[in-house]
Amino acid sequence: MTMIAITSTGPSLDDQVDPRFGRAAGFLIVDLETMDTRYIDNGQSQVMAQGAGIQAAQLVARAGAGWVLTGFVGPKAFKALSATGIKVGQNLEGLTIRQALKRFKSGGIEVASGANRAGRGGR
Repeated sequence: MTMIAITSTGPSLDDQVDPRFGRAAGFLIVDLETMDTRYIDNGQSQVMAQGAGIQAAQLVARAGAGWVLTGFVGPKAFKALSATGIKVGQNLEGLTIRQALKRFKSGGIEVASGANRAGRGGR
């Protein structure tokens, strides 16, 4: 696994981790071997009434990521990510992408065992 997706407020390593998975502004895809990055806009999910987390999970899976780093993940999105074998690291709100990557590389992020946010109707 060399690709990681991080919910991001913008396209650079110095942007903030977007605390929302499904409705994140976008995802910074990072190749951990080369540190090459590419940004995937997630604007379409932000306007969806339902299913934003599932659509975001599909975006991340198509990008080839083996991990997602984010703040909060709802139950449907967590299930969709788990079904594709993508591991989730959560509770990273307040960090920059660079800080989250550093924590990940040092082994400071555990694989989440479940969603850490109720579904949209149960916030």
